[in-house]
Amino acid sequence: MDIHEILKHLPHRYPFLLVDRVVDFEVGKSIHAYKNVTINEPFFTGHFPHHPVMPGVLIMEALAQAAGILSFKTMGAVPDENSVFYFVGIDGARFKKPVTAGDQLHLHVEILRNMRGIWKYKAEARVDGELVAEAELMCAKRDVA
Repeated sequence: MDIHEILKHLPHRYPFLLVDRVVDFEVGKSIHAYKNVTINEPFFTGHFPHHPVMPGVLIMEALAQAAGILSFKTMGAVPDENSVFYFVGIDGARFKKPVTAGDQLHLHVEILRNMRGIWKYKAEARVDGELVAEAELMCAKRDVA
């Protein structure tokens, strides 16, 4: 799935769109996507100028965006002005290694369950096959007025 298709399944836009490509997905099960982390990322200006490191919260956000794509594909829907897919929880977040400029951040997300509109996922981020972050994420689709 290229960036044009991603834009149909996520409401996020620059500078907050954190998924560049979907490598593979299985509806109702899992997704593998990635984010190319470049020195031009706006967050590197202040985090940290002398040693650029991608903030952990943005790694979690990238995983949540991949989860959102998977969930919309699973529901057979796309975001619209009447609904939002909120990030509602993180359990067991662990950061194993810094992500720096030049890394390709691979996002692996698996649906654990969808109960009463709350989706729960197992999420891992990897660079060069090495685990850099992991967590269980929760999201919920909600109507907005």
